[in-house]
Amino acid sequence: MDLVVPPGPGVPEGMTIPGAELVERFSRSSGPGGQGVNTADSRVEIELDVVASPGFTDSQRRRVLRALDSRLVGGRLLVVAASEHRQQRRNRVAARERMAVLLREAMAPPPTPRRATRPTRGSTERRLSAKRRRGEAKVARARPASDA
Repeated sequence: MDLVVPPGPGVPEGMTIPGAELVERFSRSSGPGGQGVNTADSRVEIELDVVASPGFTDSQRRRVLRALDSRLVGGRLLVVAASEHRQQRRNRVAARERMAVLLREAMAPPPTPRRATRPTRGSTERRLSAKRRRGEAKVARARPASDA
């Protein structure tokens, strides 16, 4: 089953990674599950070799490697696990969706840097007058000075 990455920034036409590039492993899921918990291998791990995958362009590969550096195993393998469902099929779908979202966000170009601007005169005056009013309200709450 292929992995489909929907269109987005950095992936204008979307992307399809062939199922042959993905390695799936199944294991027993921890936690509750009733009678089936000890018999069914419902936990799913999906692995993708980002460096060797021909589906990425060079710029996309660089972005993915940089953005997902902390998640990569050995600097090249992206591993996603899913075990929230009791059925293996649903966990497979969940893991593929999670991997597609990770790849789509990682391939997005960085946002344009913010240009520093000065606050307007009106906003500065509003801020200072609000501070003044707040200070006057606090002074009005103080105990009156004793005349002795």
